[in-house]
Amino acid sequence: MSETSSALDGSNPPISAPSQNGGATTSRRRRTLFAASGSIKPGMLSHWYSIPAVIVGLLFTLGPICVIVAFSFMSQPDVGGGVVYKFSTNAYKKLLFTTDFLGRTSFDPRYLKVFGTSLWQALITTFICIVLSFFIALWMSLRKPSTQRLLVLLINIPFWTNLIVRTYAWMLILNENGPINGFLKFIGVGSKQLLYTSGASLIGLIFTFLPFAIMPMYSALSGFDFRLVEAAYDLGARKLTVMRRIILRAAKPGVTSAIALCFIPAFGSYVQPVLLGGGRVLMLGNLIASQFSEARNWPFGAALSTVILLITLLCGVAASIGGGKAARDAGMAV
Repeated sequence: MSETSSALDGSNPPISAPSQNGGATTSRRRRTLFAASGSIKPGMLSHWYSIPAVIVGLLFTLGPICVIVAFSFMSQPDVGGGVVYKFSTNAYKKLLFTTDFLGRTSFDPRYLKVFGTSLWQALITTFICIVLSFFIALWMSLRKPSTQRLLVLLINIPFWTNLIVRTYAWMLILNENGPINGFLKFIGVGSKQLLYTSGASLIGLIFTFLPFAIMPMYSALSGFDFRLVEAAYDLGARKLTVMRRIILRAAKPGVTSAIALCFIPAFGSYVQPVLLGGGRVLMLGNLIASQFSEARNWPFGAALSTVILLITLLCGVAASIGGGKAARDAGMAV
């Protein structure tokens, strides 16, 4: 009787109350553990369910990069390929210096020349792709919507074919018996060495990365209101002024994205210099492949890959910053 009255008075809770409160507390903790930091919309899962996918993604993206960076600080075995798990910076020293049989160290510019060749080819490829893609995207954005969709489809057609197949097609076009040399013979100029040259490698790079430049440029110009151009003409602006202060300013986000999409992969390209350049155009991609195959110097190949990775990372950060600024400037212009 006393227990019942005390429970009714509220001074002492019933015996069953702690177990109920404990179960509710445990349930709340479980909900808090598997719930997102904010409110979850109906039909959505908590962020905890994405952990397996994040782990797999990191394993297949950062995992190989970590292996390559680690190999670059390992030692080369005396015989055969692979690495010796002993810390060494000789792979990075080899980028700039060489050591003769007497142990004398001297500056070696050979690999810097390879970097220069890769940089030069990537810069020319990027510049030509930017110029061509700007005028192509501007022409596309002036067509009617149905024509624009058809043109976008035509630009994406090369992606349906393997890169090596497309490169072999250029080998057939540029070889001695190809249509270009056939035309030169027809007009009396004579046959020219077009294949296995730096020019052939450059043509292959431009053909490969031009669609990557057209799509972001078209994306930037497709939503542009061309009534601004008409208003500028009505206010007395000249064609060059309209192009420089209105159209080019609106295309800045596309230019920044196109630079990142063209320069970064062209800098470390491999297929075009090998097939179209015939090995005569030595770029970083060729050099890295030879270090892992013929030379069997894995640490040096990994060091070259790490350097390209750092350059790519810096270019990506610069493109991200420049793209954000260009988007804000374009928004202010509109």
